Amino acid sequence: MSVAACASRPDDSRGRRFDEVGRVVRGPRDDFQRDRDRIIHSIAFRRLRHKTQVFVAPDGDHYRVRLTHSIEVAQIGRGIARALGLNEDLTEALCLAHDIGHPPFGHAGEDALKVAMAEHGGFDHNGHTLRTLAELECPYPQFDGLNLTWETLEGLAKHNGPIARPGWALAGIDRDFPLDLASHASLEAQIAAVADDIAYDNHDIDDGLRAGLLDLDQLMEQPFVAANFRAVEQRFPGAPRDRLLRELVRDQIGVMVNDVIAATKANVAAAGVASVADVRAAGRTLGGFSGALATDERELKRFMYANLYHHPEQLAAAEAAQKVVGDLFAAYGRDPRLMGDDWSARLPGEECATIRHIGDYIAGMTDRFAIDRYAEIFGRQAVPDALAHV
Repeated sequence: MSVAACASRPDDSRGRRFDEVGRVVRGPRDDFQRDRDRIIHSIAFRRLRHKTQVFVAPDGDHYRVRLTHSIEVAQIGRGIARALGLNEDLTEALCLAHDIGHPPFGHAGEDALKVAMAEHGGFDHNGHTLRTLAELECPYPQFDGLNLTWETLEGLAKHNGPIARPGWALAGIDRDFPLDLASHASLEAQIAAVADDIAYDNHDIDDGLRAGLLDLDQLMEQPFVAANFRAVEQRFPGAPRDRLLRELVRDQIGVMVNDVIAATKANVAAAGVASVADVRAAGRTLGGFSGALATDERELKRFMYANLYHHPEQLAAAEAAQKVVGDLFAAYGRDPRLMGDDWSARLPGEECATIRHIGDYIAGMTDRFAIDRYAEIFGRQAVPDALAHV
């Protein structure tokens, strides 16, 4: 069974929520290409250049941020989609947009928003991605949101699998434009999800080494990494260590990509699916790692959490970031006028809606904008030391 038979096709799209009759057609693009371009041209996408990937408000120009990470995910995802005969444009759109809902300071900022909004539905970055693209980003005169196709919104909602209990943000989108949350997403969405794993598993190693929070001896404790590094050393004996490490990252990406291509082909053949509808009804994820590499990848993630993401320096920066977000939320709750005329003028009257409005405002901030607003309200001397360099 060919994987290409299961590809999403723009001509078969379930369409957009709002009719766009009368709009000027700009170039010979299909619907998925148009979605990708709308994402790239959005303000929310541009803000990713100043949002945390691994290092909170990184003090260095060479570390990855959400924008560079998203571009790297798109490159990996598009390559896999091409090899499998899937729709490259839909895959790329999903990869580029998958992190748009992240607040400032990455997961630390998300944790702070969850606490601040706990009594009003909480906060979830994936739900906020949908909310941003479908409601908050409003460049068009006739409707709110970017009016993306059903397939793009569905893929963003379900790229990690079916959703039994959506949070309030996603539930609101689904109520207005049902996304069949109980089923699996397209293969393009499944490939976007694994491309994200491949990118951050390997590029976070690169950034961790650059920052001095990881070292080669630690990495060699991971059999998957050790085997790949030995192969690199054999191919390039005597090469400088820093170049060997960068070759290691490239090699591991290649190993993972090739594994996903082979495993996905095997899964599609074994499941007997012959269309994108069959993929959604398959009852399991078909696009991803083989069993053996999935085990290696889970172990690598455990290593990265223990040695990089939960490194004492990282935890100190995360604690500082949570304080900034929490204090900002409290300040805006006391005096919404601090958000500025535009946001305060649109303040809803009802308490829950007001809390969510404040959450929308903070979630859209970049790291440096959040720190500047904090300094503006509390004084520059109050900015936590771990963030004071920004």
